[in-house]
Amino acid sequence: METVTPVLRIDLPLPVVHRGKVRDVFAVGDDALLIVATDRISAYDVVMDDPIPGKGIVLTELSVFWFERTRHIVPNHLLSATVEEFPSDVQPWRELLAGRSMLVRRTEPIRFECVVRGYLAGSAWREYQHSGTVAGIPLPAGMRIAEQLPQPLFTPATKAEHGHDENITFEDLCNRIGIELAAFLRDRSIALYKFAHTYALERGLIVADTKFEFGVLPDGTVLLIDEVLTPDSSRFWLAETYQPGVPPHDFDKQVLRDWLDAQEWNRTYPPPRLSPEIIAQTAERYRQALVRLTA
Repeated sequence: METVTPVLRIDLPLPVVHRGKVRDVFAVGDDALLIVATDRISAYDVVMDDPIPGKGIVLTELSVFWFERTRHIVPNHLLSATVEEFPSDVQPWRELLAGRSMLVRRTEPIRFECVVRGYLAGSAWREYQHSGTVAGIPLPAGMRIAEQLPQPLFTPATKAEHGHDENITFEDLCNRIGIELAAFLRDRSIALYKFAHTYALERGLIVADTKFEFGVLPDGTVLLIDEVLTPDSSRFWLAETYQPGVPPHDFDKQVLRDWLDAQEWNRTYPPPRLSPEIIAQTAERYRQALVRLTA
């Protein structure tokens, strides 16, 4: 893999709207935002002190790729990913911004994550082992880890600014945001997942699960926002080695989580320093996901 200078933070002469675990968001006038994806990486809701070189570029290029290919399912907030079209104030930083930033429409975010699960993995597998359900939805008995679900499940979650997100039922979501909007989010999320699953499978990857975020324009239009179908927001598996009942080969940050699980760490800050080997392995997993999906 070519050498990429890691970017932990970019300070721009624009008002800061938010600095998240990975992205820094700046205001561009009243109606637009500039989203910059850094090379920061988090695990268990803790941001690591060591960046993954090129990670922000992978996240941005994949998000742009999917935004452009899913407009027929739901409109999204992307205006441009071409640095030359960004405000003149940030042009001195165009080399750093190139490939890792998006100019987007500003929306009022809907503060829930729209999770779609197609396979038994992660917290869904743990819940199923305990109660035979996923997000409270009963599933057939005797299912195995990594087995495909009878149909994709919509399992929303609260979006926590700090700490862990909390899974909620669809009924809870309806009570909080209204039946009509909740149904729209569910239907569009499942449609996005099905489209991506079919597309990725033809290219040798399985989208096991993913999460989407949405925002609302002043006129009430709901847009797909944030990132889409990246290794940060999704669980990708290698299709050629996939076998139900066997832990799959991941193309996301699971390799980092597995490494952290082997360390003496209580999942609070500060995290352990990442080894050069795990940094390289994680970077390569991200890059391979991008290559397989977009080549």
